[in-house]
Amino acid sequence: MDTVKLYYENAYTRAFEAAVLACEEAKNGWHVILDRTAFFPEGGGQTADTGMLGGVRVLDAHEKGGVVYHLTDAPLPVGQTVTGEIDWADRFRKMQNHTGEHIVSGVIHSRFGYDNVGFHLGADGCTIDLSGELTREQLDAIEDAANTAVWANLPVTARFPSPEELSVMDYRSKLDLTENVRIVTVEGIDRCACCAPHVSRTGEIGVIKLLDAMRHRGGVRIWIKCGFDALRDYRARYAASAAVSALLNVPQAEIVSGTEHLIAQRDALKFDLIAHQRRALEAQAAALEPTEGNLLLFADADDAGMRILANAGMEKCGGVCAVFSGEDGAYRFVMASRTRDMRAFAKEIREPLSARGGGQERMISGRCAAARKLLEAYFR
Repeated sequence: MDTVKLYYENAYTRAFEAAVLACEEAKNGWHVILDRTAFFPEGGGQTADTGMLGGVRVLDAHEKGGVVYHLTDAPLPVGQTVTGEIDWADRFRKMQNHTGEHIVSGVIHSRFGYDNVGFHLGADGCTIDLSGELTREQLDAIEDAANTAVWANLPVTARFPSPEELSVMDYRSKLDLTENVRIVTVEGIDRCACCAPHVSRTGEIGVIKLLDAMRHRGGVRIWIKCGFDALRDYRARYAASAAVSALLNVPQAEIVSGTEHLIAQRDALKFDLIAHQRRALEAQAAALEPTEGNLLLFADADDAGMRILANAGMEKCGGVCAVFSGEDGAYRFVMASRTRDMRAFAKEIREPLSARGGGQERMISGRCAAARKLLEAYFR
């Protein structure tokens, strides 16, 4: 017997009573079947309702063959009448977002002819995948039109039309449906096949915000937030903006220019630091004493700086000039020699120094996992 779906009769049902028809242990809890339910199961790109049922927690719900299975964290006695309570705050934010998605998709379809080919509504807003690309200017215009529809407080209705009605009805759908099709209509904006609960008037959405967009499979993916989700998102962004404003000591309206100024200062200091480090390395290279054997150097330098020392060192030594930067177990190196084939030398040090690298006949570079004491003993 199919479960009576109270969320179709009234999307605003928060609490209800139902009889437990079955309860079986499942992988992550128990599957409970009721004679009727207000818990919307996962479907149509929307996650399931959660809440309480007879004093136990409803973690998830799914529908199979017309029957809704409630995943609970504890069993319930078969035959008992229990009270179900929907997590209303979560349900209502989903209703706001899902209805907002219908409005956005409807506006896009009527203006550009694009189809909604993917939709996901989760714990943090929703995404819409569309069959065509949109510019930032077009997205702004869509956002304006969508919010105009919200503020018009248009009626939102849902019903199951007869097959005859459906055959002549113009509506959006991702699937080729023929029976038991539920049509959700936002007056003058959109008509779409959908199984999820929605608000009864668009004014309940409050606001629709298109947050971001990116190219996706030949079309575009849009991130949107509606109602309470949009409010919380704005609150978080305002707090972040205020924090950055305080750190930069500039008004919030000037945080972009303030950040650009800070980055320019950082880049100038970085350039000065690099120039200073380069001069110090050149002075260190010039001060190297000649030696007949190998020359081992440790320096706080980037790859270019190590090459400066290696080039200078190989002119002062009869063997290999090895320059290391880093710490035990995580050294970078550059090695050079006028007398050794460094490509062959790279193979020689692979095992004893746990070294990996390569290069040219006169110079090699890479990384090694040896300790400083081992390096000093090897090159001594």
